[in-house]
Amino acid sequence: MRPLALLVRTWNVFHGNAVAPERRGFLEEMVRLASADGPDALCLQELPVWSLPRLESWSGMRAFGAVASRPLLGSARLGGAITELHHGLLRSAFTGQANAILLAPSLRPLAARSIVLNTRGFRRAQARVLGIDRSVRLAWAKERRVCHAVRTEADGRFLTVANLHVSKLADPRAKDAELLRAATFATAFAEPGDALVLAGDFNVVIGQSRMLEQLAGADWHFTEPIPGLDQVLVSGAPASHAERWPDERRRVEGRLLSDHAPVEARIE
Repeated sequence: MRPLALLVRTWNVFHGNAVAPERRGFLEEMVRLASADGPDALCLQELPVWSLPRLESWSGMRAFGAVASRPLLGSARLGGAITELHHGLLRSAFTGQANAILLAPSLRPLAARSIVLNTRGFRRAQARVLGIDRSVRLAWAKERRVCHAVRTEADGRFLTVANLHVSKLADPRAKDAELLRAATFATAFAEPGDALVLAGDFNVVIGQSRMLEQLAGADWHFTEPIPGLDQVLVSGAPASHAERWPDERRRVEGRLLSDHAPVEARIE
């Protein structure tokens, strides 16, 4: 059996905004840039919901989307039209928020599944166990977060890619609880022998997250995390150390695209 040789990339695309945000958005430019060199898997976060049907034409890849927060007015198209008035000011106020996993045409998808990371019952149980205060509980309930995964066959071997965007909260214990939930879901969804990728915006950093450190330990066997919020962690196969793009690589016509840089790793 030949080894995997796959490039996996993740990018929080900031609702299509540049730094600093402008009146117009640059989401199509971002997706084209992130897919231009032919990654095997591309995980995206902070997508407007209206963009999900367009990802395949922009990227030339097969797209699997997961809606986290639905559009405020119930219509992705209407939300997108309103946001066109000023992307920098409105961001996701009307468009909702989604994540997506994009796969190269050479990869054969076998199954896909998603879970909500911060359901009401989960928040209640974790708040009780961890003693989380009321202000954090209220903030935790404001925005729905998801983790979704796609299992695929790649050159005779099997790969599962899970994409997540953890809540942005003041209490790192609540964020760790979501990260544990995502890792548990991804590991259970993958089949024995799969190479498993856990990628996305974890919203926790080394030194402030016990769970992030534990993922690289003997119980989970993921690769070492890198500094910053965005990660590509791999278990079940040899992989390179994740690397973050330098700013110049995501600068287009003088604009720095997104407030996050893409992060990528190679499964060898």
